[in-house]
Amino acid sequence: MRRLETRLEGPLLIEPTVRGDGRGFFLESYRRETMADLGVDVDFVQDNHSRSARGVVRGMHFQVGDGQAKLVRCARGSILDVLVDLRRRSPTFGEWEGHELTDENGHQVFAPVGFAHGFCVTSDVADVAYKCSSYYAPEVERGIAYDDPDVGIEWPEDIELLVSERDRTAPRLKDVAGELPFVHAPGPAGQFRHRAV
Repeated sequence: MRRLETRLEGPLLIEPTVRGDGRGFFLESYRRETMADLGVDVDFVQDNHSRSARGVVRGMHFQVGDGQAKLVRCARGSILDVLVDLRRRSPTFGEWEGHELTDENGHQVFAPVGFAHGFCVTSDVADVAYKCSSYYAPEVERGIAYDDPDVGIEWPEDIELLVSERDRTAPRLKDVAGELPFVHAPGPAGQFRHRAV
């Protein structure tokens, strides 16, 4: 595995080593020590798997309290995977970054605590599998509008977007910014971390 370049500081894009032949392929999607070496040093406690049709948008979600980090991959089909920086005092607060995750490229996105996460399905159907650093807890689940004009996420234009009522009515970032518990703070060796306030 290796890290690929990302624009935002904090999230990671990870490319696996894929071994394939005429029968198919094999890839290692998670090895704790390798992921830790790449910067994903997280104790994951829950695995989730969703299946969605073309155009489905799920996001932009995050958890307050201790937050929740995710390691996301597309096991079937293709998605545009998107992150928004929610860390106050971050030089990229409110900015977004997107990556194509497919069952062919095997790429994974590490979404650290302090980022909203979502995706749009760009294939006929997509299976998205992801690891979480905390258990699902509805009382700390939050979201921001997937179409917030201040954030300006560029969703695929050639696809009719299908959005749940919950995601369609999520607040804009400016309306919840003062309540966000994430702060961009210097860490050891020039790294940055989040801290809840």
